[in-house]
Amino acid sequence: MGITQAQLSRVENGPPLVHLDRMAHWAQLFGIPGAYLWFTPIGRNHMADVAVAGGPPSPGPDEGRRALLAAIAAVAAGAGLIGSTNLVQPRRIGAADVTRLNAVLALYRSVDRESGGGLLYREVARFAESVYRMLDWTHPAGLTPRLVAAVAAARQLAGWTAFDAGRHDDAQRHFIAGERAALTAGDASLAAIIRYAQAKQLQHLRHNRDALATLQLAHAQLGAQATPAVKALLWGAEAASVAALGDHRTAETTLGKASDQFDRINQEREPDSMGFYDRGELLAQYGRVYRDWARQDSRHAPDAVRWVDTAIASFGTANVRSTVLNQVGLCSALFLADEPERALAVGAQVMEQSHGISSRRVLDRVVNLRRDLVRHRELPEVAAFERALTARAAAAAAA
Repeated sequence: MGITQAQLSRVENGPPLVHLDRMAHWAQLFGIPGAYLWFTPIGRNHMADVAVAGGPPSPGPDEGRRALLAAIAAVAAGAGLIGSTNLVQPRRIGAADVTRLNAVLALYRSVDRESGGGLLYREVARFAESVYRMLDWTHPAGLTPRLVAAVAAARQLAGWTAFDAGRHDDAQRHFIAGERAALTAGDASLAAIIRYAQAKQLQHLRHNRDALATLQLAHAQLGAQATPAVKALLWGAEAASVAALGDHRTAETTLGKASDQFDRINQEREPDSMGFYDRGELLAQYGRVYRDWARQDSRHAPDAVRWVDTAIASFGTANVRSTVLNQVGLCSALFLADEPERALAVGAQVMEQSHGISSRRVLDRVVNLRRDLVRHRELPEVAAFERALTARAAAAAAA
């Protein structure tokens, strides 16, 4: 099963596992028909499942995802975390409530990685604002740090899905509330992860100096809670902003620091909130840095292609959005490397896959491919691709 004895013990004795990527892997390993699963593994042949199980055809992707969100909301409501009118009767809460809160968050995170924030934002925002009120409910004094940290994590996820959906004002509102709660809980690692999310939003909006300042503040306030994974996360993002500002040598050095920390990661000692961070995320930052460098000096374009190719190969099957985002990066890198035919092939794949992800961030990145195809615009196929991108941009603006 690809896990250690210690991990197996936690599965046996701990709370129910809710990470969709792990469960999808185990479902495939054991050959469990899809009709018996409450989630849809990536790449699963629904008709083959029907033939094995003798059940009705599975619903379409959007219907299935909405049904899954409804099921998660039902779990949250059944646990007393949300109500049908967003108002829940105050009561005394205990450790089990915090465990349930974190379990629901883990479910939402798994759906976010696969489907994008556009589908999730309203549900997650409703959930985060509902559990925020739990801070005023009676609870044991010793539970306060865990409760406040869980509420902070909920606001962080609400901010992240809002950012991914293109709702930037809402994202900042949730990030600020989450950061405040994380600091109140004394959880410097979670505060740093929230600042990382803020920096990613600032980078997307091309405010790289502000992003850099945000990341440096996160570094400065980590103190003794700094772990290798959190350091690697922050330095990787910092390298991307430094490269966007034109200092590619410093960006390269900063990537080296991120890699050194990544090699020291012991997952047993990392905060649960770092569960999303893997080698693919680190390598994606290498791709970003070398793409920016290639825009000034085309000799670095082959390195950009190599790093992004490696990043894509490193992502798990459930991390659909990150895979698509890096395929967009690969398309850009291939245009910069003067490989327009391969770039067009990747671009066509990206155009198709992006329709299945409810992420404004992905759409913005797809449309932005126009800046790196300029040198090959005279090719009829590239000109047609540019027109398709322009049409996608116009459709997005009208939506």
